[in-house]
Amino acid sequence: MMPAIEDAPGPRVLQVCAEIFPLLKTGGLADVAGALPLALQPLGVDVRLLLPGFEPILRGLEAPVVVATLQPPGAMQAAHGARLLYGRLPACGLWGYVIDAPAYYRRDGAPYEERGDNHLRFALLGWTAAALAQGLDPFWRAELLHAHDWHAALAPAYLRAAEAAQHRRLAGCVYTVHNLAYQGMYGAHLFGELGLPGHFYSVQGLEFHGHVNFMKAGLHYADRISTVSPSYAREIQSPEQGCGLDGLLRSRTAALTGILNGVDTRVWDPATDAHLPAPYDGADLGGKATCKQALQAELGLAGDAHAPLLCVVSRLAEQKGLHLVLQALPRLVEAGAQFALLGSGDAWMEAAFREFAQARPRQVAVRLGYDEPFAHRLIAGSDLILVPSRYEPCGLTQLYGLRYGTLPVVRRVGGLADTVADTRLETLDGEATGFVFDAFDAEALCAAVRRALALHRRPADWALVQRRAMAQRWDWEGPARQYRQLYRHALH
Repeated sequence: MMPAIEDAPGPRVLQVCAEIFPLLKTGGLADVAGALPLALQPLGVDVRLLLPGFEPILRGLEAPVVVATLQPPGAMQAAHGARLLYGRLPACGLWGYVIDAPAYYRRDGAPYEERGDNHLRFALLGWTAAALAQGLDPFWRAELLHAHDWHAALAPAYLRAAEAAQHRRLAGCVYTVHNLAYQGMYGAHLFGELGLPGHFYSVQGLEFHGHVNFMKAGLHYADRISTVSPSYAREIQSPEQGCGLDGLLRSRTAALTGILNGVDTRVWDPATDAHLPAPYDGADLGGKATCKQALQAELGLAGDAHAPLLCVVSRLAEQKGLHLVLQALPRLVEAGAQFALLGSGDAWMEAAFREFAQARPRQVAVRLGYDEPFAHRLIAGSDLILVPSRYEPCGLTQLYGLRYGTLPVVRRVGGLADTVADTRLETLDGEATGFVFDAFDAEALCAAVRRALALHRRPADWALVQRRAMAQRWDWEGPARQYRQLYRHALH
């Protein structure tokens, strides 16, 4: 009898992404890239990484060996003579390949900063992934490519081009959308620089309203598509959230799966978190009170144990609904709440939050930028975490909030809808884990927070919901099994 798909031996999988925690992080993609491979290994999947050689990643590569010298096609002359390195990434607990192309990746500034050659920098990532499915490393050949977001989206295209040229199947391919809004769009005149066959620039390929669209390549050429929550998988097939690609996604609905991200419990666990002033768990929440007291002192907030402390850890952008928080803040502060924010983004929003904090330093604190240890202290020491997004593919901060007993206030959209159960009278003794609202406006956000503040004034009921939230399982074991199943379908 043939083995069931889920019982069959795991394949050799190359995870292709542009960042990885803890070496380089600009968002949740890095958390997924660092946690998913580790969760797949106990399931028998042979996972290796492929990463661009940004300086923090190269510094984290231990005892690298040169696998090959790269000779990519098209206009990637700056990468000719670049090296593919292989070694261990001790901080990640993983083995992987790193593209050492100094002209493309070793430069000052943010990793995705556009200087006129991003189409080539990330085309090189996709081309190298396809080369590793063709035997570029004579000791290990990828059976399946798992490409993440637009940076890696040309990997399926280069793979299919190689298969057409060689008249044989080379590897399976899964493409994961982490945020459909960021697609990697470039002028049509740049297509010829990518070294892909001419007919790949068509409606059934990379062409998108007269532009080259990297993400469209991933969606079109991959065997299977995943995104990071079931609700988001449905939403992106609609004109409202499809970002112009909803028609293509509807045509591939049979190949599209929504798999919720998990929480890396090695990193996010209040019982063992070394960043916290005191540990705690659902059985003993005493340490959380200590964390709150320490956080108030650190931020210069009034040391009031009874004042509900609201936090935000986010990129400051309209998509994240942070302008709604700005509109709601005066009313929330008047209601007796404290507020603390960690994030960066739109300059006008940074200035507005900073100005508000300067006017009310004992009730509002703002830190601009990103600080991983402080993010842990902020979430642990707060009572509520606000995630009022216009759209949210999965969201991780609400999962961190649940795990740390910091109840989420979220809009009913994407992964937020899939992970937070609203607290109402009829759900208080059953499923409630946070507070959910529907309309994308400040009034709806305020109403949800007011419900939360009312519950906060009832300590026994508050602790009941806290403990239920902390008891939820959002680790990577379940998602890893779903990805393993998806790999099998992509191969078979």
